[in-house]
Amino acid sequence: MAKTAEIATGFHGSKLYQQRARLILPILVRQAQAHGPIFYEDLAQEVGMTNPRTLNYPLGCIGDALNDLAETWDTEIPHIQALVKNQQLNMPGPGFDGFLTRHGYTWDNLKERSAIVKQYWARIFAYPYWHDVLHNLGLQQTSTGLTKLIEKAGTYGGKGEGPDHKALKEFVRNNPHLVGLKKGDATGETEHLLPSADRIDVIFDYKKRFHAVEVKPANALVDDILRGLFQCVKYRAVLAARAAYEHDDRKITGCLALGGTLPSQLIPLRNSLQVDVIEGLADQMP
Repeated sequence: MAKTAEIATGFHGSKLYQQRARLILPILVRQAQAHGPIFYEDLAQEVGMTNPRTLNYPLGCIGDALNDLAETWDTEIPHIQALVKNQQLNMPGPGFDGFLTRHGYTWDNLKERSAIVKQYWARIFAYPYWHDVLHNLGLQQTSTGLTKLIEKAGTYGGKGEGPDHKALKEFVRNNPHLVGLKKGDATGETEHLLPSADRIDVIFDYKKRFHAVEVKPANALVDDILRGLFQCVKYRAVLAARAAYEHDDRKITGCLALGGTLPSQLIPLRNSLQVDVIEGLADQMP
C-alpha cells in the first residue's frame, strides 16, 4: 500500500489512474452507505477495467486524496478503499496491512485480521461526512438512472412459468456446483415456500448452509432480472429472520442464476445490493 501510494499521488490530474480514482470514489461512497464491501472484480467491471489488479493505483490515489483532505480538515477520515476485497479471503488484500499497522493495529493470525478489518469497515459505514468528501473533491454521487426501471419492475403482475424457466430451475437443482456450491453436493429442492408466502426457485438445504437461488432464463427481460436482484435481497432477509427465531446458526447464502448475461446497466445495482450473480448457465445445459 505504501509503495503504491508513493506512485499514485495526486487526484485531479489527467493520468488514467487519476481519472479512474475519480470514478471509483463515488462508487465506494455508495457501498459505504449500503454497508457493503465490494470485490475487486466487481468494481473493475463497473468502471470498465479489464484487469482488477491495476485497481491498486487508483485506490492508492484515493488514499492520498483522503490523507490530504484529512490534514486540511484537521480530522481523521477513514480510508474507504478498505471496502475493496478479494475473493480468496473476502477481505482487503495484504497491501492494506501497512496502513493498519501504521495506525496501531496488530494481529497474530487471519482470524484476528478479519476481526480488525470488520471493525474498520464499521467505522467507514458510520462515517457521516462522505457526501462532504465528494463535494470537497468536486465529485457527484453515483447515478440513480434506474429509478424508472425499478418503479416499472414493482408493477409486475406475474405471467406464469415458461418452459425455459422450468428447465433452467431443474438444471440448477441438479448442478449445485454451478451456483456457488461444491461438486458432489446434494441436489436441491424447487419452489421452497417461505413464511412470507414467497417461493424460492431452488433451495439447497444442508447441515451447515442454506443456499437460495433465484433463477432467470436466458430470455428474461431487463426488468425481470432487476426484480430477481431484489428478490435475492428479500430471500436473504426472510431466511435470516426465520433462522434467528429458530436459533438456526447455519450460514445463509444465495445468488441470482441467469441463463444469459447480466445487463450492463444493472452492474451498479448488483454491486450495491451485494448479490452474487451466476451468468451463462443456458450455455452449459445439455
